[in-house]
Amino acid sequence: MNLRPITLVGIVVSMVSGITLGITGYRVWFDHRGESVEALTFDEVLNRVHSSYVDEVDKNDLVSNALHGMLDNLDGHSNYLDPSEFDDLQEETQGRFGGVGIELGLVEDYFTVIAPLDNTPASRAGLQPGDRIIELDSESLRGRKLIEVVELLRGEPGTSVDMRVRRSNESEPFDLKLTRAQIKIASVRGRMIEPGYGYIRISQFQSNTGEEFSGVLKDLEAETDAGLDGLVLDLRNNPGGVLQASVAVADVFLKDGLIVYTEGRLPSSHLKYRASGRDALDGKPIVILINAGSASAAEIVAGALQDHARAQLLGSRSYGKGSVQSVMPLTGDRAIKLTTAYYYTPNGRSIHKIGIEPDVAFESSDGRDDSALLDKALSMLKDAAPVEGLHARL
Repeated sequence: MNLRPITLVGIVVSMVSGITLGITGYRVWFDHRGESVEALTFDEVLNRVHSSYVDEVDKNDLVSNALHGMLDNLDGHSNYLDPSEFDDLQEETQGRFGGVGIELGLVEDYFTVIAPLDNTPASRAGLQPGDRIIELDSESLRGRKLIEVVELLRGEPGTSVDMRVRRSNESEPFDLKLTRAQIKIASVRGRMIEPGYGYIRISQFQSNTGEEFSGVLKDLEAETDAGLDGLVLDLRNNPGGVLQASVAVADVFLKDGLIVYTEGRLPSSHLKYRASGRDALDGKPIVILINAGSASAAEIVAGALQDHARAQLLGSRSYGKGSVQSVMPLTGDRAIKLTTAYYYTPNGRSIHKIGIEPDVAFESSDGRDDSALLDKALSMLKDAAPVEGLHARL
């Protein structure tokens, strides 16, 4: 199945200021670029529609719609964000919003669940990665844009939404009624799965995930006198998030070398993120769990530790989102989320639309039946020798 991720939580690289594209400024731009046929045509169409359409239409709404179209048609990750949408995105990166708790994408032109977020109405209702949402509140989603569907799923906690879902291994679609909730995502949680062996799950990379991860790891180490003998890091169904947070997590286990680098058209998009010279586990083995719901920032962590031979990957091929989005505030509490670069793993791999292959394949890695998977992960940890004096070779 050819997955094409389209998410609202993609990788947020930076908040770039100083870009002005206000609603009232469009004619100034046209005046300065009067030689552009396209610009003049846009101005003419805007005025014709405003003056002649059968119903009166606010000119600001027309410009807003045009900006949405301009960004939406670039790729699946770029968006024009009005004040409400910009606020939603900022809430998401902080780990709170009102909705049902799913990461949504387009797969073969269907609105498809990339991952149900942990402990949300969606996960409790049994939604799975790959489920296709074909109707909301008895209305077909055919022809809808992603931003429209997201708005339909969002809402005040306590309100409900009816959805019709088609699952790949079932002949008939089924109906679900989900009650919206305040989605507060604890991005990191951990526990001991056996004396000496810890388990940490990251459900999403938020602004403070790096700090939370270090804290959870220290708590686990404090539970055993001799420290951890190995760690299982669960990135299954993790849709990604803030790039810097993924760098911070990978940096916990790397002594030297590249973690990830980005390249784009602008010099400012050519960035290299390097390890800061520490390994919190001092070379003790790590197994990372991935599956088709592991995307973007989750793939940065998995790819970096795989390239440095610092961890073994267990599960199934990851999602394959290797593009970087920058959020650029505009005037009037608006913003654009624009694809500005591609990222590459330390040895130069681009995983965009390809994904990352695990070192050990394990098909039942969707998060519903963990026992066999964790048994396999534990076996790999116990069989692995600690990495002595790790230094990047890349």
